Amino acid sequence: MGGWVYIMTNKRAGVLYIGVTSDLPPRIEQHRTGKGSSFCRRYGLKRLVYAEKHDDIAAAIAREKALKAWKRAWKIELIEQINPEWSDLYERLA
Repeated sequence: MGGWVYIMTNKRAGVLYIGVTSDLPPRIEQHRTGKGSSFCRRYGLKRLVYAEKHDDIAAAIAREKALKAWKRAWKIELIEQINPEWSDLYERLA
């Protein structure tokens, strides 16, 4: 079973949340409707700005842990490499 690593935010260079899931669209919908993590609810994180597909859920979990250990500047650089405008990628999932 595959998995996704994703990053949510509330605005450009705002608060960042890194998560992992096996099914990205429903998980992002949970965050957007306030039924996801309490951290996302608390900070109003509804914008998907980064998503990375993995063939194996264990690889996705390992990548999530690695990204969480990164410096904030590195995370921002990663996002801006694929999404320089910090656009909400959720609409592209549907």
